[in-house]
Amino acid sequence: MSATVDKTSGRRQESLPAAPIASKRRRRLGRQEGAAHVFMTPWLLGFVFVTAVPLFASLYLAFTDYNILYSPEFTGLENFRRMVDDYRFWDAVGVTIRYVVVSVPLQLAFALLLAVVLDRGISGLPFYRGGYYLPSLLGSSIAVSVLWREVFGHSGLINQVLGLFGIEGQSWLQNPTTALGTLIVLNVWTFGSPMVIFLAGLRQIPADLYEAAKVDGAGTWRQFLNITLPMLTPIIFFNLVLQTIGAFQTFNQAYIISGGTGGPLNSTLFYTLYIYQQGFVSFNMGYASALAWVLMLAIAIVTAIHFLLSKYWVHYGDD
Repeated sequence: MSATVDKTSGRRQESLPAAPIASKRRRRLGRQEGAAHVFMTPWLLGFVFVTAVPLFASLYLAFTDYNILYSPEFTGLENFRRMVDDYRFWDAVGVTIRYVVVSVPLQLAFALLLAVVLDRGISGLPFYRGGYYLPSLLGSSIAVSVLWREVFGHSGLINQVLGLFGIEGQSWLQNPTTALGTLIVLNVWTFGSPMVIFLAGLRQIPADLYEAAKVDGAGTWRQFLNITLPMLTPIIFFNLVLQTIGAFQTFNQAYIISGGTGGPLNSTLFYTLYIYQQGFVSFNMGYASALAWVLMLAIAIVTAIHFLLSKYWVHYGDD
C-alpha cells in the first residue's frame, strides 16, 4: 500500500498497489476464458471426432486395400493408378462435369432474372419470395426426388401434358440422352437460395445510379448491363462458388432417379454416387476413400480458379 498527499486539501490519501489490481484482472479474464472454453467444448469434440478423425482416417485408407472384412493393407498409389483404367470413373467424371457446367449457369441466370422481376416492387413480394425459396429447401430431399421421378416417368405429368397436344411422350428417365437433363432441370428448379441473395444485392444498389442513367437516355437493357450486372458481380461470384461446390456434391437426386445404379448406361452416374457404390455396395473402402480425396482436390482447384479469375470481372465498391 502506498500513500500520497493531496495538494489541494493537504490530506494524506492511501491507494492500493497496482499488483493486486492486475492480479484481479487476470483472474477475471481467466474465468471468462474458462467459460468460453466450456461452451466451445461440444463443438471442438464434434469437430475432432466427426470431422478431423474421419478425414485423416480416409486419407490413410486412400493408400490401402480395405474392404471392411479384413485389416487395411498399405498399397501406396495403387488406388490412384486404378482410376486411370477405370472406365466407370471417367464416366462419372464426365457426367459430373456436364452437370456442373450446364446446371449452375442456368440456375444462376434464372435466379437473377426472377430476382430482377421481383425487385420491381410487385405486391405480395414476401409471399412470392417465400414460395420461390421453398424448392431450395426441398430440392435435395428424398421426397422431392421421388416426386421428380414420377413427374418424368412414362405416365408422369410431363407426358400427360404433351398428350394434350397430341405429342407422344417418352420415358425421360430411361433414355440416356434425356436422363441427365431431368436432373439438370431439377437443379435449376431449386433456384430459391441464390435468388434471395440476388434480391438482397439488388436492394443495395443506389437508386441514384438508375436515375442518372435515365437522364442520360439509357434504356432498361443498358441499365441492366452497365449498372445492375457490374454492381452485382460480388453477389454473382458468391453464388457461383457456393452453387458450383454444391453441384459437385450432388447425390440424393441421382440416387433416387436411377435407383442407385447411375443408369441408364451410366448417364446419371454422378461422382458422389460412384463413391457410394464403391464404398457401400462393393465395400472397396480404400478405393472409395481415394475417390473422395480426388473429388475434394478437384473442388479445391475449381474454387481456386474461380478466385483467380474473379479479379478480372468482379468489381467491388472500392474499385
